[in-house]
Amino acid sequence: MSIIVPDRAMEAEAFLSKSPDIRSFHLVWTDLCGVQRGKLLRKEDLAAAWKDGRYLPISAMVLDVTGQDIPETGLVFDEGDRDLLLWPVPGSLVTMPWSAEPAAQYLATMHDLDGTPAVPDPRNLLSRMDARFRDQGMVPVGAVELEFFLMDRDAALSGRPQAPRGLTVPARPMHYQAYNLQDLEDFAPFFSDLYAFAEIQGLPARALISEYAPGQMEVVLKHRGDIVRAADEAIMLKRLIKATAERHGMIASFMAKPYSEWTGCGMHVHVSLANEAGDNLFACDDPASHPLLRWSLGGLKAAMAESMLIFAPNANSYRRFRRNSYAPVAANWGINNRTVSLRIPAGAGPTCHIEHRPAGADANPYLVIAAVLAGMHHGITEELDPGQPVTGNGYERRAKYIPGNWYDAIDAFWRASVLKEYFGKAFVEIFATMKEVEADRFGAEPTTRDFEWYLRTV
Repeated sequence: MSIIVPDRAMEAEAFLSKSPDIRSFHLVWTDLCGVQRGKLLRKEDLAAAWKDGRYLPISAMVLDVTGQDIPETGLVFDEGDRDLLLWPVPGSLVTMPWSAEPAAQYLATMHDLDGTPAVPDPRNLLSRMDARFRDQGMVPVGAVELEFFLMDRDAALSGRPQAPRGLTVPARPMHYQAYNLQDLEDFAPFFSDLYAFAEIQGLPARALISEYAPGQMEVVLKHRGDIVRAADEAIMLKRLIKATAERHGMIASFMAKPYSEWTGCGMHVHVSLANEAGDNLFACDDPASHPLLRWSLGGLKAAMAESMLIFAPNANSYRRFRRNSYAPVAANWGINNRTVSLRIPAGAGPTCHIEHRPAGADANPYLVIAAVLAGMHHGITEELDPGQPVTGNGYERRAKYIPGNWYDAIDAFWRASVLKEYFGKAFVEIFATMKEVEADRFGAEPTTRDFEWYLRTV
C-alpha cells in the first residue's frame, strides 16, 4: 500500500519548478554507524519518491562500518531481508553546490510499510527523545562543534596520512599551532567554498578555528531550538566538508585519532532546555546552585559509562582518550574548565548551557544527542546530584569510571539501565550486537603492528 503524503509531494514539485536544471538527487540516509547511505534518483523519480517513499532492505539498518551484514541482529535473514520505506525529511531538499553535474540531496528516515518509524533508525530515536521533553513543556536546544583533519589525499589513501600543503602557499603544517590564523589563510580557498556552500544549503556554520594539531580544524554550528534539525545539520555539514575537501584535492577525515602523536577529533554537543516561549531554563549566574541544570548534569554523569559505546563507537575511538589531551577520561563536570567531560562554558547568565565533550567526531550525531537527552531527562526525573564542580586539573581528580576501551564499552552498553529504559530493549540489543560482531571482525584481522612486533620476535 502506498503512503501518500501530499504536502511532501508538493515540496518536491516546488523544488523541481524552482530548480529545473537539477538532473539527479541523492537520497541520504544515515545508518547506526553514522555512515551515509541511500540512492541516486533521476529528476523524473523525485516526486514519486516524496509521495510514496523509496524501498531499502531491512538489512541496511544493521551494516557494520565496512558495510557488511550482521545477521546476528535478527534483522537480515530472519526477516527475509524484507523492504522498508525511506521517507523524506521535510525541509531537507537542497542543492549540492560542489557537484560537477547539477544535483541536489535530501535526508530520509526509515519506516515500516505501515508507516511505523523503524526502531533502529537513528533519527527516529532522537525524535523520540526530543518528544519526551516536549511532552513536559521543555524544548531541547543545541548545536554541534565538529573537529576534523585535512589530509594530503595521496598520502591518506596510501595509509600514511599527513597534513596537506597549503592552497595559497605550498607549505605543509608541521607543528602544534592552536588558533593559528596562518593556517586559515593557507587554506582560504577551501574555507571560502565551505562557507559559500553552507550558505547555499542553509547550514548555519559559524566560528572556524585552526585546532591544536597540523591540518586540524573545527567548525561550529549555530544553536537551534529544534534539536533534531541541529543533528541534521551536523550530518549535512560532515558531508559538505568531505565533498569540499575532495574538490580541493584533499581528504577531510573525522576519525577520532588518525595520528598517534597528535590530538584527536571530538564532537562537542552544546545543549540546554527552553520553555515553549523560547526562554533558557538553564539561565543563571551560579550554575553550581541551579537545580534543573544540576539534575541534568547528574543524569549525564550517571549514564556516561553505559553511553560510551555511542560516544566512542569504533576501535580507533578509544585512542583519543588520554590524560592531558583535551579529551575527557572521567565522568565529571566543571565551570569554564576544559579538563572535564561536562563543561559549563564561560558566558553571560542567560546563555548558560552544557558542553558535552566525550563524543568523538566519528560518532553518529543523532545517537550522541539522543544519549545526551536521555541522560538529562533521567537526571531531572530522579533529581540526581552531580556533586561539586571540578576546579583545576580534572585529569588528576578521582571520578566515576568510564570504559577506556571498545570491549569494555560494549559490555557496559549490554548492561545499560538508563539507555535501556529510554531507547528500549530492542534498540540496545541491536546496537550492542552490531558492535560486538564488528569488534570480533576487527580483532580477527592481523595488522601491520602485529607483524612488526611478533613476526620474528616470538
